[in-house]
Amino acid sequence: MQEKSTPMDWFSRPDHDANILLAWEQLLSGKTNHAPDLRGLIDDSWRRCLSSQVDPTADRAPPPLDDHRLMACRAKNARLLDASNPLIQQTRDFLAQTGTIMLLTDPEGVILQLEGDTRIVGPASEVRLIPGSNWTEINAGTNAIGTALTLQQPVQIHGAEHFCAGIKRWTCSATVIRDPLDGSVLGAIDVSGLAHTYSQHSLALTVSMAGRIESRLAKLAMERRLRLLDRCMAYCASGRDDAVLVLDDHGHLVKANPKAASVLARLGVTEQLNSTLPIASPAALAGHDASKFGPAWLQQARIETIRENGEVLGFLAVIPAPAYRSTQLSAEAVKVRDRAQPAFSRIVGNSPVLRTAVQKAQHLAPSKVPVLLLGETGVGKELFAQGIHQASACADGPFVALNCGGLSKDLLASELFGYAEGAFTGARKSGAAGKIEAANKGTLFLDEIGEMPLEIQPHLLRVLEEGEIYRLGENTPRKVSFRLVAATHRNLKDDVAQGKFRMDLFYRIAVTNVLIPPLRERKADLPALISYWLSHLCERYGLPAASFDDEAFARLAQYDWPGNVRELRNVIESSLLMTQGSVISSDNLPPEIGAAVQALPAAPMAAAGGKVCSLEAAEAESIRGALTFSGGNLTRAAAQLGIAKSTLYQKIRKYGLDGAVSETRSRA
Repeated sequence: MQEKSTPMDWFSRPDHDANILLAWEQLLSGKTNHAPDLRGLIDDSWRRCLSSQVDPTADRAPPPLDDHRLMACRAKNARLLDASNPLIQQTRDFLAQTGTIMLLTDPEGVILQLEGDTRIVGPASEVRLIPGSNWTEINAGTNAIGTALTLQQPVQIHGAEHFCAGIKRWTCSATVIRDPLDGSVLGAIDVSGLAHTYSQHSLALTVSMAGRIESRLAKLAMERRLRLLDRCMAYCASGRDDAVLVLDDHGHLVKANPKAASVLARLGVTEQLNSTLPIASPAALAGHDASKFGPAWLQQARIETIRENGEVLGFLAVIPAPAYRSTQLSAEAVKVRDRAQPAFSRIVGNSPVLRTAVQKAQHLAPSKVPVLLLGETGVGKELFAQGIHQASACADGPFVALNCGGLSKDLLASELFGYAEGAFTGARKSGAAGKIEAANKGTLFLDEIGEMPLEIQPHLLRVLEEGEIYRLGENTPRKVSFRLVAATHRNLKDDVAQGKFRMDLFYRIAVTNVLIPPLRERKADLPALISYWLSHLCERYGLPAASFDDEAFARLAQYDWPGNVRELRNVIESSLLMTQGSVISSDNLPPEIGAAVQALPAAPMAAAGGKVCSLEAAEAESIRGALTFSGGNLTRAAAQLGIAKSTLYQKIRKYGLDGAVSETRSRA
């Protein structure tokens, strides 16, 4: 079979331009072209040009901007020019002998800068490939700059592939330059020359250059943000009850103080603040006219423009906290409110890994098949189960939860299946329905199903297969219909292999599964979770709004949370109740919070006499130091070493440190 040719092969063939030119002539005459060499993107571009009534006989681009308008255009794109100039200047010597030039354009296709082989500047001027000229498709037909901006992707246009007759002797490669923050197109970078200078590497050069420019833009933006934060830090670090937002000069969120989320929530703002989307336009922020270009809550803010040497770095927005009103609800009222909320709305966070899990759960919710939730203890498996219930056809039925861990075989059996009168000593006279019956026409959530004794598993399997249940001590089946959602922190496949869990039950409950990420893998959600639990607990205890100071917040952010969201909630609750006033300091945090960020004792890297020890010896000594520092607490030791607890177990066995663990614990 003959290999399929590529555009690079076509460009080098003598008949390439002739075939493309014939297709172009047929298109202009209204005939259907069948040129095998005509690429789809060229055909699409030509047809766009025809629709836009671009003159195919044109021999140049439209006249360039005058000096005044070009200067204004460059000023508008000063940041792009500042980032690009040093890099484009470096290509001058490289391009000097290639017969090509490098061009930088704005997002509208106007050429801002030109560098390269001076010998090609004359021919380039003839077609107005010069600063100030606009090279969009609607102005100059199919060309690398215009087509790259239209498609927002790398493009190489060679010879006759250009739409306008006078430009068909050129070859060019271009790609767009994107804003590293929000991905918007800031401009394009292009390498152009006469057709005989064609090189398949030109496109790679433009893509590489665009990447370097984007990296430099990101670095310069970070430097500006750091200068902005330095100017605003005093406001963010204060213990004020107001919400403080630091915004860059484009209106993107740079930093919010710990109070911001709770203040905005009390103002009725339910959406999460997003750093990739502008909160308001720079015009609205500078002119304080948020009513036209910003959210309604911003109208209540005092906005200050932050300048440095006359340059606008960004904005500081201070939103006053609304007057506190006690809204303490009863436990039953809280349950009613929570049930009324949309499915999955109580799952706090927008990190990609969490959203992926939520989206999968949402997708599975409408079906009736069992769902197995996988995740460490404390990640919020019951919230996912409730979300699945609320989004399912069983939403109007009951949601019944039972934790299979910590119950004896007999107690778990009676809890699950219920019992008849006289089934055992102490049984109720009238008997009792179990959780399965209670979940009829609803959802049964079995947490920690991996802890279910083997003797009970076949009975649960029969219920799932037959849709009927026998109470303990009864011989008459009862029909039941429910949706099963199970959860575990164990690896059930390993348990099946070890004979600890029945294979047939595993495949019945794990028809579909959702992996819920641990908190340490979605630390971007910490600010939202902290704000949520602070607000929730303040409401529960009838306290005014509270916040963590910067040091306490930093410790919360750096801790690895082996107990996940449940541990985070307990820490916030304990700290809130221990604090005096509305600002929670690091002194109010439990002792273990922040231990992971304290420096460990330095591991000796050289033995006595100056002999350098091996890497394995140094690793073993680091583990020994971590065990000592944590008092034998393997969870804390693993967090301090930055490894998983399972990995720590392996390394303890590898280096024979089991004795060190026992010794450390005995001393502790």
